[in-house]
Amino acid sequence: MQKITIQETQRRKDKPADEAELGFGTLFTDHMLVMDYDWGQGWGDMRIVPYGPFQMDPACCVLHYAQTIFEGLKCYRRADGGLQLFRPVDNFERMNISAQRLCMPQLDIPAVMEGLKALLRLDAGWVPSAPGTTLYIRPTLIATDNLLGVHASRSYRFFIILSPVGAYYASGLAPVNIYVEENLVRAVRGGVGFTKTGGNYAASILAGARAEEKGFAQVLWLDGKENRYIEEVGSMNMFFKFRDGLVTPPLNGSILDGITRRSVIQLAQAAGYPVTQRPLSVDEVFDAAEAGGLDEAFGTGTAAVISPVGMLQWRDRVIRLSGGDIGPLTRQLYDRLTGIQYGTQPDPFGWVTRLD
Repeated sequence: MQKITIQETQRRKDKPADEAELGFGTLFTDHMLVMDYDWGQGWGDMRIVPYGPFQMDPACCVLHYAQTIFEGLKCYRRADGGLQLFRPVDNFERMNISAQRLCMPQLDIPAVMEGLKALLRLDAGWVPSAPGTTLYIRPTLIATDNLLGVHASRSYRFFIILSPVGAYYASGLAPVNIYVEENLVRAVRGGVGFTKTGGNYAASILAGARAEEKGFAQVLWLDGKENRYIEEVGSMNMFFKFRDGLVTPPLNGSILDGITRRSVIQLAQAAGYPVTQRPLSVDEVFDAAEAGGLDEAFGTGTAAVISPVGMLQWRDRVIRLSGGDIGPLTRQLYDRLTGIQYGTQPDPFGWVTRLD
């Protein structure tokens, strides 16, 4: 097992006075975990140090060639005050899949899990307890060679930072309005759409800004080949409840294998709802909605958990769902999932890792 050294900060930050007013990703805890990799030597020891900036050379290759990946997971405070994680190993397994695609070194998952637990125990006081709040965990891996040239780096830095957060959308569980993008493309099969790499999110910013100007919360992306089949929404996978069951786009190499997506599929099936993973065209969705055959739609992701869709616009067609409220199945899945995450409902799937 890799050694973990701990350097505690000499000046603790003030914690938020009102947890109910927490935003998302703007406040960070006292410490972070850091570990460096060098080709031929492998990973060095992990160290927990005071949160602070890194010193980087202007030629650092991550700044030029975007060899960077990350993950997102959460730590939850139970009603008894204890802490727990939700499917953390799945996140690090997915991070290794991203690393393989971007020619980056693999993480030793058991070792990284021990480092994360040590960091969380040190900054446990930052895990909020107000309803709907969590501690967001951001593991990141970046290339650190200082030279110009398009090739895999020989050195890397892995780090984890922590952020107490509230709801991802300020509106909470209020249904969001989504705009279907039909000109710009986020990802294509054979590319890196299935990884959590920074370039995927950079590619979505322009469409997101245009949608926001029009009053929409998110962009629904279509496939990059035919510009017809639904893929995902910004930082979320998508589900549609038709009369005969739930449908979600398949993992075809251009969308993310969401941990929340996996969980929702299992929860829905356990509750007796059939779930189909298949190509789903945007015209099929709009035709079904207009014919009264589409009941609900929602997005899933670690940050937003489950986010109901109230309205979709594609070209000059607009559909409204669930009467502008959260649908019954969406609510059922949200309550069941968050109940497991916060420890208020049983976890028959073995998803929870308790820290106490």
